[in-house]
Amino acid sequence: MKEILGKKIGMTRVFNAAGDAVPVTVIECGPCPVIGKLTIEKNGYEAYRVGFGLKRKKLVSKPNAGQFKHMQIDPTRHIREIRIDGGQFEVGANVTVDIFKEGEKVDVTAVSRGLGFAGVMKLHNFGGGPVTHGQSDRMRAPGSIGQSSFPSRVFKGMKMAGRMGRNTVTTLNLPIVKIIGSENLILVRGAVPGHRGALVKIRSTNRGKGSIR
Repeated sequence: MKEILGKKIGMTRVFNAAGDAVPVTVIECGPCPVIGKLTIEKNGYEAYRVGFGLKRKKLVSKPNAGQFKHMQIDPTRHIREIRIDGGQFEVGANVTVDIFKEGEKVDVTAVSRGLGFAGVMKLHNFGGGPVTHGQSDRMRAPGSIGQSSFPSRVFKGMKMAGRMGRNTVTTLNLPIVKIIGSENLILVRGAVPGHRGALVKIRSTNRGKGSIR
């Protein structure tokens, strides 16, 4: 298992050896300073607590500011736990894009774009009501949502209009097309969730050749 935090820059294309255009998403990853180390003896599992992105010192809480000052690390905007097998990093070291290699497949996790309030046709792909014979008030309506006398309530989980987007989404098994170590960039084939500038987590996939992607 290998993981790193990054920021979505946007999409572009690169050309492979055959001259074919390959759509890629550019992600700026790290360097992520190791702020803490979790062990099996103390925490029950092995992981690293790492930071990503710079943050002004006056905006950092006092507990975090003291921790960063003690380790002589610049304050970071994001603090997350990641897992890297092997335990080769110590507190104060940096996790960089060098942990991955080109051609390796990864899973990318981020929060999808928020699309606001949406109706049932857009949110749940409902077919809508009839559009002829004067039934114009039923074209995009949800229809019946329950019974009348019994059980006289709406069941939980009923698909209705509501907030669309802003969900944690993981895109699976994306190949790494190119790594630019000097600029801390990873280019993965295809699209990843989130808006430009969104925080993303890249981890090595555990899916083999039988994957759906």
